[in-house]
Formats: sequence, C-alpha cells, structure tokens
Amino acid sequence: MTVDIQRLNQRLASAQPSATYRIIDRVAERRAQGAKIISLCAGEPDFDTPGHVREAAIEAIENGHTRYTQVAGVRSLREAVATKFRRENGLDVTWQDTLVCNGGKQVIYNALAATLNEGDQVIIPAPYWVSYPEMVQLCGGEARIVTCEANTGFKLTAAALAEAITPRTRWLILNSPSNPTGAVYSREELQALAEVLLANPHVLILADDIYEHLIFDDQAFHTLAQVEPRLATRTLTMNGVSKAYAMTGWRIGFATGPRWLLEAMEKLQGQQTSGASSISQQAALAALEGPKDFIRESRAAFQGRRDLMVELLNATPGLECVSPAGAFYAFASCAGLIGRTSAGGRALLTDEDVAHALLDEANVAVVHGSAFGLGPYIRIAYALDNASLRKACEAISTFCSTLR
Repeated sequence: MTVDIQRLNQRLASAQPSATYRIIDRVAERRAQGAKIISLCAGEPDFDTPGHVREAAIEAIENGHTRYTQVAGVRSLREAVATKFRRENGLDVTWQDTLVCNGGKQVIYNALAATLNEGDQVIIPAPYWVSYPEMVQLCGGEARIVTCEANTGFKLTAAALAEAITPRTRWLILNSPSNPTGAVYSREELQALAEVLLANPHVLILADDIYEHLIFDDQAFHTLAQVEPRLATRTLTMNGVSKAYAMTGWRIGFATGPRWLLEAMEKLQGQQTSGASSISQQAALAALEGPKDFIRESRAAFQGRRDLMVELLNATPGLECVSPAGAFYAFASCAGLIGRTSAGGRALLTDEDVAHALLDEANVAVVHGSAFGLGPYIRIAYALDNASLRKACEAISTFCSTLR
C-alpha cells in the first residue's frame, strides 16, 4: 500500500498564500541579489513604537511579567480595552466583554473558526483585505464576494447587502477605514446597512476597525454597534494597537462583542496559542492608557503623504487615483497600462503583470489590486518618508512613460 505522507488538510491545500507576503518575499530576494528596492507593499507604519510603550515593555521584563497570562488577557489590559471602547466608540462594555488575542488577525480567525459550519456564507465586500476569503474557506465557510466599484467609493451599499444575504449567511465582514482602498463609511452609510441587518437577525457582523485612528480631513469615525446599538448583541468589534501605535510586531489585537461568542473564541484560543505575549500585553496597556500625541502626529504625517501620493500618481500617465479618506493606502487604477508592453518586454495583460514589472524594471514594490478582489488596480502603501515616496513615484512615472 502506498501512503501519501505529504497529504495536507483539504482546506489548507486549496488556500492561497497571502499575495502581500509573496511580494514581500520577492522584495527580499531582489534585495539579496543587490537590487535597491523601494517597497510600497507592506501594511505597517514606518514609525518607531512610542518611547513610553517601549519603556513599559522593558519594565515588564525587569519586573517579572514573563509568565503565562490568562487566555483572554490580563485583567488590567482588558479593563483598558473596555475603557477604550466606552470612551472612543460609545460601547457600553466592561472588561468581561473583551478578549485579547495574538494580533488582530487571530481575533478574526478565532471568530470565524468558532462559528462557521459547512455551507455557512460570509459576505465580504470587495476590495477586501487578502486574508478574509482565505480565513473563511479554511474555517469551512463560503466567501460571498460583493464587488464594490469606484462609483460607490469602493463601499458596500444597503441595496447590495440586501441582495447578497441568503438564509445561509452567517457573517458580514465590514472594514472601515478599508485596506486596500482607504474608504471610510459615514454614519449615514452605516445606518443604511444597519437597517438591512436589523431585518436579517441571523447575520453576525464583524467590524474590523484596525485603522480607526487613521482618518483624514477631520472626519469622524463611526463603528456599526455604535451607530445602531440594537446590533451590539451580534456584532464583534475588533481593533488593536498595531496601526495606531506602530506596534505591528508586538502582536496584540482585541475585541468586544456578545459574551457567548467571546467565550467560544477564548475556548478555541486556549487550545491553540493560549494568551498573548505577557510583555506585549504590558506594552499595549501603556499604549492605551498613555499619551495620544503619537496618534495625532502620525495621522498628520500620513495625511500629508496621502496628498503627495495622490498628486504624483494622478500626474503619471496611465494611472488614476481617488483620494483615500483613511488608512495609508492608495488604490490606483492602472487600466491605462493594460494591453501595453514594458520597456523590458513584459506584456501587461493584468494588474499582476503591472506589479511584477514595476518590481523587476522600476525597483518599486506594490501589490496588484486583483489580490484584493478588484482589478485592474495597484495598492500602494505610503508608509515611507516623503523623499522615498517621491523617488518611487518618479520611478513609476518613468516606467509608465516608456511603455509601448
């Protein structure tokens, strides 16, 4: 009898690796070969973690906070998380209504893994973060993609949501501000979606608010359970310290929602990873309870970078870019490049071809929009200093100007 020892879990075998990390790997390969690459593909701030947060981590080590914690997180951090949700989002929660995970990604995965059964559907507006559909299928569900074009601001409308819901719908995932488009839902837009959801009480809602503090032009942030409190009993509101406090590597995400769901997620996490890093939890506590100057300063810097990028991209032949309202991504249409040939001889038949050609010929790394569910676009992360962004745009412009 022949035994296939390399046989994988069927769901894992059919999953796709993260397109973002594939590009990051290619950047590393090119740099190892000596190429000078400007990477505009990673979704993380380029700023250092604030000093008081780093100091709190050092103190945590010196004071012996180096052991296992409760699976759901240390109480002091959970109390700070609850305070954050009450103060910043108007959610009436206590520390028992919170859960701390090993990054925001684990929050989302745990929620899906704890609730999805075969045949359950999850509505995902496109463009979407690349991991949403893969997480859904890994957990046995079916991603129901709803394409949201530029004419709706890349945002889900109430009519489109109503049409997408079926008796098998288990979740709606809503990300605002959005990765990859930077789209931000207004209170009125959220209320319209809420009316549809109120009429469909079998649907759970996952509000991914990780870019909450990166909203520009003095716009206000709103989350669904805040806009419509009647949905709070079936809404998981997820956030973390990675984007707001430049703490991507610390791996701390958190959430609030109905206790039955949080308890199920905690049960899963207890058999999976246990609690998050004890040191990172102390650092996150310092971030949530400490000064907020960093948030204001980084938001102002990102808004200036956004304005610079939008101006330069719209001055580039073949590219068009609407001004994003939040996050730190420009989602630029490259439809004007499709069907042409690069100076290096590459046929640009898709946005993925454009992304690969920019890396190989212009030494600029971006991610193709089709990886996020909508092409032909490219996602450009402007999490670099202005000089680097200008240099990257000059290289992109030269590349586009020499197409045949």
